[in-house]
Amino acid sequence: MPVILQLALDFLDLERAQRVAALAVPRGVDWVEAGTPLIKSEGLDAVRALRDQFPDKKVVADMKTADAGRVEMEAAAKAGADYAIVLGAASESTVREAIEVGRNFGLGVGVDILGVADPEPLVARLAEWGAAFVSVHCPIDVQMTGGATEGAFDLLARLAKATDVPLAAAGGLTSETAPGAVAAGAAIVVVGGAIIKAKDPTRAAADIRRAIDTGQAVATDLFRRADADTVRDVLSRVSTANLSDAFHHRPCLHDLRPVTPGARFAGPALTVRTAPGDFAKSVEAIDRAEPGQVIAIDAGGAGPAIWGELATESAIQKQVAGVVIDGAIRDTGEIRRLEFPAFARLACSHAGYPKGLGEIGGPIRLCGQEVQPGDWLVGDDDGIMVLPKGRAVELANRAQDVLEAENRMRAEIREGRTLSQVAYLQKWEKK
Repeated sequence: MPVILQLALDFLDLERAQRVAALAVPRGVDWVEAGTPLIKSEGLDAVRALRDQFPDKKVVADMKTADAGRVEMEAAAKAGADYAIVLGAASESTVREAIEVGRNFGLGVGVDILGVADPEPLVARLAEWGAAFVSVHCPIDVQMTGGATEGAFDLLARLAKATDVPLAAAGGLTSETAPGAVAAGAAIVVVGGAIIKAKDPTRAAADIRRAIDTGQAVATDLFRRADADTVRDVLSRVSTANLSDAFHHRPCLHDLRPVTPGARFAGPALTVRTAPGDFAKSVEAIDRAEPGQVIAIDAGGAGPAIWGELATESAIQKQVAGVVIDGAIRDTGEIRRLEFPAFARLACSHAGYPKGLGEIGGPIRLCGQEVQPGDWLVGDDDGIMVLPKGRAVELANRAQDVLEAENRMRAEIREGRTLSQVAYLQKWEKK
């Protein structure tokens, strides 16, 4: 039996969901899902609309029911859903009631084992109860913290040996990873972001369909989630504006501007604290720097300069990613010629003297924000964002999620809609 491709429409706005679905569904989508955010935002009218839009497709209502199984499954069935989903972490009575009600209304009920610590015993009972399928997926918030979607494949493979109930794989799947889900035993491949946030949902759906059918991965640049080893790659793709949005609109380091317009950097901080004009520790930090680090210098926000062309030449030789100076820099013309990412509060022609005050490797403050050694700094023309070391992977992934969503919005704007229309501003203004 061919593997089913299920499109998860995890939007807040029904109009956008229908627009994207119209582009993607004809290119190999079998089941159309009203995602949980869509149902919470638009109600079961989302299911009714998708039922009308795609009369020949199966419609899934991702209810994620945790209680009141009878009421919610009956409502989903009457709205036109072919399948609906209950949480396996709900009480046994809720899961059994949901499946039984579904049987009475011709509704297949899938069970999402999200949050179930030991799913094998539950899955064995689900076969007896008559579940339509079992959904195995890596939750979005786990993906953001570096949890690999592929890690769910081991569980898929175990469950495939333990049950005849069809298995659905979900959570961060792409044209690169979907074949792995199938190989692990998935009969249903659920894809959301890699299609609905794509610049071209039509092509994205076709690529995933091809990957599923051939078992061969189709390369994609986006929709990959970083871990500790790949966080730099993701941070090189996103902007500081993306990072600010992902970090609940955290401000950048104000008043620090790039010496070289267009220069970008991303790297963990090697911190330096020194007195204005005392360049000894700044220069000594270059000797200690590891490739890819950013030297971050708290020089009191004032001149004289503690960095110039020769320090830049030395930093380039050590493969330093950039320098950030809450203080003064000089030789800016030469630094621009070298295209080295340098940010500073001010520029001046005179330097100070190497007195050796301060320290390397301790906590510092840049423009009023605390920076710890190892915190990640990301800089571009808009400014510099500080990412706490322990959250760098999560924030990189959330920033890429922002970028991916903006790519879809940008495509809609280029089709002739305005930003206020694309963002549904009037609908979502606070009442």
